[in-house]
Amino acid sequence: MRIRIVAAIALNPRGETLLVRKRGTAAFMQPGGKPVEGETNLIALERELTEELGCGLDRASCRPLGTYSAPAANEPGWTVEAELFAVTLAGEVRPSAEIQEAVWIDPEVEPQVLLAPLTRHHALPLARDLKLQAVRS
Repeated sequence: MRIRIVAAIALNPRGETLLVRKRGTAAFMQPGGKPVEGETNLIALERELTEELGCGLDRASCRPLGTYSAPAANEPGWTVEAELFAVTLAGEVRPSAEIQEAVWIDPEVEPQVLLAPLTRHHALPLARDLKLQAVRS
């Protein structure tokens, strides 16, 4: 059983990546969500960021990073399959809708929060690579 989502790996100027925690859950993960019928992945990601974080994204900055799978953090027995995008956010992050909390963490430091499997095994390594690329350029 699979859950298909799109998710953002966003870095701030300090090289930290944004993680969110849904209301009533413990694990932090990338912002994003499920596309609805007829949406492209990028349109779905933009909609989810607006609804859940009150911000948009700089479309010119968006780069697909690939599709990754891991056990779902909040649905036992399910697998989440996520297309991850490197993005630059536009506007201030203000958690709303189902998002309880948003944090910026350094992807090179062991986080002090519980991480969703997709975040720990795929998104954080990608965020470390993106941070390294930003430092080099």
